Order: sequence, then C-alpha cells, then structure tokens
Amino acid sequence: MRSGSNKLAVCLAVLLVAAGLLSLSAFAASKPQSYTGKVSDAMCGAKHAMEGGGADCTRACVSKGSKYALVVGDKVYTLDTKDKASLDVLDKLADKTAKVTGTADGDTIAVQSVSAGK
Repeated sequence: MRSGSNKLAVCLAVLLVAAGLLSLSAFAASKPQSYTGKVSDAMCGAKHAMEGGGADCTRACVSKGSKYALVVGDKVYTLDTKDKASLDVLDKLADKTAKVTGTADGDTIAVQSVSAGK
C-alpha cells in the first residue's frame, strides 16, 4: 500500500513542477520586446517585385490586402495591428527603418507601438 501512495505523491509532484514550468514559459513568451528593421509588406518580404521602389511597392501591396512586415536581418515578421496610429506610422516609414515594440509569436509580432528607428 505504501508503494502506491509513494507513486501517487511522485506523480503529483511531477505534475506540479510541469504546470509551474508551463506557466513560467507562457509568462515569459508574452513579454513585449523591441525589434528594429526595415518596414516592408508580408507579400514581398525583403525583396520587392514592383517597379518604383520599396516604399511604393509596400504601400501598393498593403492597399491590396497584404499586412505590413518588418525585415530584421534575414527574418521577416508579419506585423499584426489594427491600430490606426500604428498603421499611419508604418505607412510613413515604408521602406525605412522602424522600431516596433510588441509580442512575437513565431513569425508574427502583435504590435504595441511603432516609431522611427535609428
């Protein structure tokens, strides 16, 4: 009988530790970070296909339904925002350096703020 209660105690301890680790990783993942890169669109990414320059291409693609994106080195993040002020800043910074603060989930950043980058 003692063996069964020991196994139960060990299982409960393992479950509590696992739950604690999961909650810590979820908390850490939701912490906003700042990313600095070039404003583009999700369809073109780092390389624009249209003539007329990167800013014109970005604006044209966004007007046709593409989302803004941020190119950071070799990585392209899709920017997820419906905030009018952030969208206006992204439009002004098309093909320029921007600093985006938000929470990343894979290749998407949930935008909290956008400003001109250095």
